[in-house]
Amino acid sequence: MDPSRGAGSPAPRACDYGGAMRPIIGITSYVVPATWGVWQNLPSTLVPHDYVEAVTLAGGRAILLPPDDRDADVLRALDGLVLAGGPDVDPALYGAAPHPATEFRAERDAGEMLLLRAALDAGLPLLAVCRGMQLLAVAAGGSLHQHLPETLGHERHRPAPGVYGEHEATFTPGSRIADLMGADRAIHCFHHQGVADAGSLTVTGRADDGTPEAVEDPNGGFVLGVQWHPEYRRDQRLFGALVDAARTRMKENGTACADR
Repeated sequence: MDPSRGAGSPAPRACDYGGAMRPIIGITSYVVPATWGVWQNLPSTLVPHDYVEAVTLAGGRAILLPPDDRDADVLRALDGLVLAGGPDVDPALYGAAPHPATEFRAERDAGEMLLLRAALDAGLPLLAVCRGMQLLAVAAGGSLHQHLPETLGHERHRPAPGVYGEHEATFTPGSRIADLMGADRAIHCFHHQGVADAGSLTVTGRADDGTPEAVEDPNGGFVLGVQWHPEYRRDQRLFGALVDAARTRMKENGTACADR
């Protein structure tokens, strides 16, 4: 018996490399007024539950991460990270003035950029969704189109409030996203901004109008950004791949112990 532990303390469990322990996946969230029960417009930390369901169904344990730009220490407790969708990215981050249609949350940008850069430095498996892909591109030295309807001349990527656009994407043969998606190329999107320059990332998926739909890190590791919303239909191909990569990292780093 370990004398440093109290008599009533449970013994630490052995590391389980058989996949029984679920990888802990952080999901970025945002603070907005919400209403439930007797509470009206109460500032709340939230994210669409589809993200949580997608991570859970893939075998992970979802943890919400509110905006926090003080440090990225929370990454030590995570095995993977999802950068969720949300409002526009502050154009000042890529040296541009805001378009009249651009709506951003500076506090969320600051917290997520800090978290993102630290996750990339740590080699944490990362899935970036919609806004998340745009932030990933900006972090890689890229830039954004601030209002695609002006650039493309149509609104198929965001056809109406609360309505997802649906179209097919073309993926680069041999890329991670092509291997994951297989023959099914149908995607569901809701965005009015898009990646103009992916920086050091590689664009591996495009819509038929040329809009980047997927980006990857050419240096390896699980770093994948998609412009669409795989959580909308609980697409387990992408979330399953993220959780698998997180589980592999747990084994390699010896963090699959329940007492970490």
